[in-house]
Amino acid sequence: MKKRAAAVALRVKKIFLMIIAQFEDPYYQGVAAQIAFSLFLSIVPTLILVSQLLGLFSLSLDEIRNWIGANVSVEGADRLLSFLQDSPSGANNIFLAVLALYAASRAQFALMRVANYTFSDGRITGIGFLRDRLRAIMTILVTIFTVVFSLVVLAYGEPILRLVFGAVVGEEVSAAAWILLRWPIAMAMYFLMISYNYYILPSVRMRFRDIIPGSIFAAIGFLVVTYVYSIYISLSTNYDILYGSFSHIVVLMLWFWFLAWVLCLGTMFNRVWWATRTVNQIPIPKVRGQKRKPINVI
Repeated sequence: MKKRAAAVALRVKKIFLMIIAQFEDPYYQGVAAQIAFSLFLSIVPTLILVSQLLGLFSLSLDEIRNWIGANVSVEGADRLLSFLQDSPSGANNIFLAVLALYAASRAQFALMRVANYTFSDGRITGIGFLRDRLRAIMTILVTIFTVVFSLVVLAYGEPILRLVFGAVVGEEVSAAAWILLRWPIAMAMYFLMISYNYYILPSVRMRFRDIIPGSIFAAIGFLVVTYVYSIYISLSTNYDILYGSFSHIVVLMLWFWFLAWVLCLGTMFNRVWWATRTVNQIPIPKVRGQKRKPINVI
């Protein structure tokens, strides 16, 4: 028992030291700002595509707006949704949909470069612009479908549950069960969305279990950062004085910046968690077209 506790303590120490060592790499000093800027450029095209898909289920962006009002409460997030009130009427056009999809994949593309750099220990940031862009587009597609599916489940889950189980257990029991199940289902979809991004974006080959720790870290980090930042915004009154009409954009960009750091830390955590599973060597994941080379643990 003592040996196991000592091994766990040693691994925690290695994880901490390796993350600190990664922070000393100049590459990471600007990646959070890059990802935050990419998120800012991606969010409106993403919401436009989400709104188009929600229309297929007779739903609107009010579902997203209600979710943000109940869970996010960051000043500026609701302003972002208001941009879509005057979304182009040609959003159903195939060309504009493809263009929106390409623009929405900017954040995934930036995350891919960070993940490649981290998991290859600085050897690569990508395997080719076109291939990386296609992977980023594929990832944003899955992300959008996950968001839409989650909103559809939240909107129609209760009537479906009543229809299927109402005659057996009663409508009151079905309604009570849905109240208990709706948020765990939404959180599970949220976790799968983050873990899928961590799994598919890197050009290196990873097993799904190797990205679970960082996915859990990022999922919890998103909620904690959003909650703490919403409290900070509610107590701070300096943004309007300093930035005037740009205050909403500044608030939104700061929120994105903190979320970007959570995503970067989740990637780093996946790397060091996986690396410390061995005793004497860190196995570098296999990059497509390159041979795997071990390096020594700190």
